[in-house]
Amino acid sequence: MKSKRQQVILQLIEEHPIDRQEELLQRLKAAGFEVTQATVSRDIRELGLIKTAASGGGYRYVTPANQNAFTPHSASRFETIFRESVLRVDNAGHVVLVKCYSGMANAACGMFDAMPWQNVVGTLSGDDTFLILMRTEEDAKTITQQLNQYISPHMPGAAR
Repeated sequence: MKSKRQQVILQLIEEHPIDRQEELLQRLKAAGFEVTQATVSRDIRELGLIKTAASGGGYRYVTPANQNAFTPHSASRFETIFRESVLRVDNAGHVVLVKCYSGMANAACGMFDAMPWQNVVGTLSGDDTFLILMRTEEDAKTITQQLNQYISPHMPGAAR
């Protein structure tokens, strides 16, 4: 049942620009699945779905493999997503913390990953935060300064 439900989820997000768990929940119920919000949330996590900018504005769920099909990755696209998603950037040691609006960390992290950065070891994304592991503390300080340039100064908690 779980496998079939997850196959249907993948089909639904490919065919429809679904941007909220609630919408996915309703579409699954319409397809005959008895699911709860917790089940949909778990399926999204297990499938590794991320929210990314949709071509017509707004956002949509996509699989990491299909992200490039929906989002052209350019510097201006990165800046737009980053400005709209990120509240603050800070670092401690080799790690950079990027605090985002709830539900936006996957999209911001996906855009970050698609850009060519120096000395990034890897990233880890949650719902409202993503972490960037850098090679050195100096690299972490440098990228923190670079990323802070993209944050809108009117954002609450934005670096000044």
